[in-house]
Amino acid sequence: MSPATPDDGAAEDALPAVAPQLRELRRRAALTLEAAARAAGLSPAHLSRLETGQRQPSLPMLLALARTYGTTVSELLGETPADRDAVVRAPDMEPTAAGGWTYWQAGSPGRGMQALRVHVPYGAQGDIVRVHPGEEWLYVLRGRLRLRLGDTSYTLAPGDSAHFDSLTPHRIAAVDHGGADLLFVHTLLQSPAAALCLGGPIEGDRHDGI
Repeated sequence: MSPATPDDGAAEDALPAVAPQLRELRRRAALTLEAAARAAGLSPAHLSRLETGQRQPSLPMLLALARTYGTTVSELLGETPADRDAVVRAPDMEPTAAGGWTYWQAGSPGRGMQALRVHVPYGAQGDIVRVHPGEEWLYVLRGRLRLRLGDTSYTLAPGDSAHFDSLTPHRIAAVDHGGADLLFVHTLLQSPAAALCLGGPIEGDRHDGI
């Protein structure tokens, strides 16, 4: 018997708890099997077998799926997550760059919604269209923002907001040279800002003729 056998047995014992957790977290994130598998670097068939308990997830797979669903390996294993802070202090909001944009986490990680404060630079993402599951809400704080939803274009001023289904082809860009600042909320736990309507292009996001 190889030294790895005890670990394998322990992982197999965890499968009944892991499989339903994987399925529930994917559904909570409003992801199809295909979309979740692609984000985690797996085939849909492999992810399906993990969700039904027919295959044993390795640690790298668990880590990839935890990142995809915006959670932790502990939650994937059915462990109770620690209490999250309800308040996020300004000094704790570290800026992150994404494709020329800057965003700050304005909410706790692992929630059903993710809140961001965003600076949109002038001219960014003028020809990039996004389509993905979920909902998005934004509120303009400063500057003017151009929002394209399907074939309709809107110019939003400070105080204006928009709430839309992310399956509608969409793109946003700052109108003014000073850029625009906005509050942004989305329901895709597994998506970093650059994979939504923020940041630079990612493979498969460019749609011609829109």
